Amino acid sequence: MTSHAPLDKNVHRDLRVRTDVGAALGDAVMATLTVPSEFRSVQGHFPILFRREPGQGDFMALALFGFENGENLMLDGDRWDARYRPWSLAIQPFLVGRPAGGEGPGQVHIDLDHPRIAQGGEGVRLFDEDGMATPFLDAIAERLGALDEGYRASGEFFAALRDHDLLEPFTLEVPLTDGSKHSLVGFHIIDEAKLAALGADTLGKLHAAGHLMPIFMALASLSQISALVERKNRRTRGG
Repeated sequence: MTSHAPLDKNVHRDLRVRTDVGAALGDAVMATLTVPSEFRSVQGHFPILFRREPGQGDFMALALFGFENGENLMLDGDRWDARYRPWSLAIQPFLVGRPAGGEGPGQVHIDLDHPRIAQGGEGVRLFDEDGMATPFLDAIAERLGALDEGYRASGEFFAALRDHDLLEPFTLEVPLTDGSKHSLVGFHIIDEAKLAALGADTLGKLHAAGHLMPIFMALASLSQISALVERKNRRTRGG
């Protein structure tokens, strides 16, 4: 259950947010949203896969953390075992809201039912004694803005992938050292063969539009799959 509200320095003057990590704080997720403008940062740590949810016309990009629902192999108890935390996870319990008509600048909203809302004196303050945003809130607002801008611009990126048929279905059988297997299905990746077959003029247009770099970053990220499988094997072995 969620309870979204625009962040207000008067109403939420004393509100605090927990910044530690853990399954109980919403971190037990198999994947999280990422956007093309973040791919350069994500690709060195997590595979980037694409998925189209049932009933939705376009794809979304996801940073993959595990191979089954609720599995986050980057989560080691109360420790985040990676050098990067994608924006969409790092900004919780905040989100971008817009005026009732849907137009206008984004606003910082907060989910008051999120488990990161602190109780008592724990957590980090959002506003100081004078009602000014704390450095923590400033950093959150910056990430929110980057995520919102990247998400709103991603439509053109996915349109380019669709126009050039550059996404192909991806299924992965994950054999584990204990003899079990996990199947990763329902995702897409960049079709490297079709990308390589594009002419210089088309590649030039993709580059000019800013799409070529995130395409290559998504391809490069697939090298992280083997590291994720190894994490899964260590977890299975109890290591």
